[in-house]
Amino acid sequence: MVSARELLARLLGKEDVLAISRRYFVSNGFDGTLTCIGVVVGAVLSGVPDGLTVVKIGLGAAVGLGTSAVWSVWEIERAETRAEIRRLERAMLTDLDDTRIQREHRGARLLHAVMSGLGPTVGVLIPLSPFLLEGTLLTMTEAAIVAVGLGIGVLGAFGAYMGSISGQRWYVAAARMALAGLVVAVANLLLPG
Repeated sequence: MVSARELLARLLGKEDVLAISRRYFVSNGFDGTLTCIGVVVGAVLSGVPDGLTVVKIGLGAAVGLGTSAVWSVWEIERAETRAEIRRLERAMLTDLDDTRIQREHRGARLLHAVMSGLGPTVGVLIPLSPFLLEGTLLTMTEAAIVAVGLGIGVLGAFGAYMGSISGQRWYVAAARMALAGLVVAVANLLLPG
């Protein structure tokens, strides 16, 4: 029987497993970051009186997005891997229960779900952090500006990373991803009310 550590090491050595986990992390991190930028700008424009309230609202968004990301990926990957194992069983004319193949598929599903949930959590928590300093070092407006800047930075980091692994110019990919954060911030500023 293979230990959890050995299974994880084997999975992390497989590019196809890493590619899927990367996609889930970045895609859901992108969603979380854009959601946080929208929450932050909307909260400040709506007159939320203090940074702690913005943090609480943001944490609610992080819980919702993180749960959605983990749960949906777990179920999607469960269905996909079960279908793949069934195809393999038919081709091999054998039962693959409790085999290395099944354990690797189950481990990959867990890794994908964790990375999927981690993306939006990071994407929300980093931009929220300036609101912990509201009232001592920052005003609400300053915290919002720093939060949007951090969110744009997180998006840029996602873009730079994806650009670097795909052989694109990392700074172009970073700018394209970061632009989405700016668009969300400006769109929220232009909303009526």
